[in-house]
Amino acid sequence: MTSRTDLPPADGAADVVPPSRPSMGRTALVLGAFVAIGPLTIDMYLPALPTIVTQLQTTEAAVQLTLTGTLVGLALGQLVIGPLSDALGRRRPLLAGTALHVVASLLVLLAPNIAVLGVLRVLQGVGTAAGAVIALAIVRDLYEGRAAATMLSRLFLVIGAAPVLAPTIGGELLRFTSWRGIFVLLAVYGLALLAVGARALRETLPPEARRPLRLGATVRTYRGLLRDRTYLGLVLVAGLTMAALFSYVAGASFVYQGQFGLDQQQFGLLFGAGAFWLIAATQLNPLVLRWAAPSQVLLAGTVAGLLAGVVLLVLAATGTGGLAGVVAPLWVVLFAIGLALPNAPALALSRHGEAAGAAAALLGAVQFGVGALVSPLVGLLGNDARAMGLVISCALLLGTGVLVLLVRPWQLVAETGPDVVIAAH
Repeated sequence: MTSRTDLPPADGAADVVPPSRPSMGRTALVLGAFVAIGPLTIDMYLPALPTIVTQLQTTEAAVQLTLTGTLVGLALGQLVIGPLSDALGRRRPLLAGTALHVVASLLVLLAPNIAVLGVLRVLQGVGTAAGAVIALAIVRDLYEGRAAATMLSRLFLVIGAAPVLAPTIGGELLRFTSWRGIFVLLAVYGLALLAVGARALRETLPPEARRPLRLGATVRTYRGLLRDRTYLGLVLVAGLTMAALFSYVAGASFVYQGQFGLDQQQFGLLFGAGAFWLIAATQLNPLVLRWAAPSQVLLAGTVAGLLAGVVLLVLAATGTGGLAGVVAPLWVVLFAIGLALPNAPALALSRHGEAAGAAAALLGAVQFGVGALVSPLVGLLGNDARAMGLVISCALLLGTGVLVLLVRPWQLVAETGPDVVIAAH
């Protein structure tokens, strides 16, 4: 297992490479905190969506587009910030993006209408893109083999669990504050991250390993990534899996509160209860990888999620089981997504360590870009459980098709063997 952090620091550099690798526990804690700001920003205000519709005198579809705007900002921001971090190092772009998020969060307090709120949500997304993409690049800088897989499982625990836990936190906050108060808390969290990052986060990409920041070079890097059929397939699978998760996230407040009559706090608690299954699956993943290849776990999780999504669609369309008939298959979907979620990105990033920032950026852009495109469909189709089940099933059906046609998991097993999760490049 190798590390780039044993290289000597550049003289006079403000963000030098530390002489020794930081502890895995501290690295996971710091990176997890930066990764969490994205899901918290996306989802903490979900219990307040019906309230925002009333206060800003708009429509449900328009309010859901503010969620889409955040995902668009995340997707586009990563495409810029990833190559930027390959050229300038990881630390400065990460702190700059977090600062942008803080400013956008505070400006939400002054948003007079849904259009301004939508623009600010896009800016928030761009700011949080730094944490989403640079955290993965830092892991690729520091770790290989099972150490990388372990770290990625910890980070994807945050990525997977935070979207489900955030509405619970938001629902509890609404007991004491308005929906705008949620954005004050997000700004405070961003300021805390800036303080922690400035003090505890060291540069992990030495100057001699950086790539030139030129448009032509960036385009060539992305073109080379897109020519890798397996990488492209894994990125699409990751995006479609995230789309299924965001379909649940975008529609759940209207399904639970509008269709089944739960209040904000009940919605937050029930929504958060699903986090247990997502967390359990992500933490079970390293144990499963002891006897199964990551590509096999990815295929099993995707297919299981598809089957559960179809059950959800049938029960919702027939009205069978009421609220329980919706919640039970949704929890199975979340468990299956928790198995698939870490493995597609881990396999994709393992193929392009020489351009980790760009590879992580394209991965993240597709994940959140597909999520941005798919999540409004739940609202357009009726914002009910049947619409949610249909979108989840279609996303995972497409994901399964991409796995079979482009990724071909049986070939990955033959190439890497069952024990390899992240291979050095």
